Amino acid sequence: MNQFANPANPRAHEEWTGPEMLRQMDGDIDAVVAGIGSGGTFTGLGAFFAKASPKTAMVIADPVGSIIADLVNKGTHDEPGSWVVEGVGEDFVPPICDLQYAKAAYYVSDTESLNAARDLLRLEGILAGSSSGTLFAAALKYCRAQTTPKKVITFVCDTGNKYLSKMFNDAWMEDHGFTPRERHNDLRDLMTRRFDKGQVVTVGPEDTLLTAYKRMRISDVSQLPVMEGERVIGILDESDLLLHVEKDPARFRDKVYTAMVNRLETLPVTATMADLRALFNRNMVAIIMDGPVFLGLLTRTDVLNHLRRQLG
Repeated sequence: MNQFANPANPRAHEEWTGPEMLRQMDGDIDAVVAGIGSGGTFTGLGAFFAKASPKTAMVIADPVGSIIADLVNKGTHDEPGSWVVEGVGEDFVPPICDLQYAKAAYYVSDTESLNAARDLLRLEGILAGSSSGTLFAAALKYCRAQTTPKKVITFVCDTGNKYLSKMFNDAWMEDHGFTPRERHNDLRDLMTRRFDKGQVVTVGPEDTLLTAYKRMRISDVSQLPVMEGERVIGILDESDLLLHVEKDPARFRDKVYTAMVNRLETLPVTATMADLRALFNRNMVAIIMDGPVFLGLLTRTDVLNHLRRQLG
């Protein structure tokens, strides 16, 4: 309780975590890389290793935008920023956090953190969360700065389970600028989700409207392409669904084909922005085709996201 101010927090790491680590490493640890959330882990371990293993360097992993690394490296800090990584980094120094133990502090960007966590899964089979990615990235920076071999410990301090639709989703990473996007110089550059890459949530004509509704809600989309195999045969959006069920909720059990729009207008992937605007002005979703191949849907939100990405 009250983990940011409770002295039992660092004491637990001083009395338990630190001795366990040193015992398992046969008394030989050159550095420990930790993040600052409440500061309990870092402070407790710092206090323990200062007595039990003075050679062990306490190294801080800090998201870009947090003030902690600035305080360690410069003694002052710039204006706090924002960061995507959760559970690590602060815009203040927690009451139980004692930065005197820090021998070094590394700045880690969101891009470095999230891609490091993805590397942990891809290369080591470890499903870790975003703050673990921050620690791992900082540990690698520390190791690469050394001129002799060192025994360095860091932590997998969170699980990646809650990030499956975020940093472990290629489309989400691309959309937020954390991984590079392919450039095609056509409408594909505006698309957030691509059917040919398995990123588009779809529904079949024989699925129920309840199934379609659940997929819209879970995926936070307002329309679904209706597919037969690789062929798009209709569009179901929120207004179609509402019109069909508002007078009788039992009609959620009806099939998708009873409510979908099947008079479709498509745009070739080489179409211009003027062509796209003309379709939007008619309150239609753009169905993008590459010849006979369905690539996905393009909405006003996709265009706004594309323009936002131009800010860098």
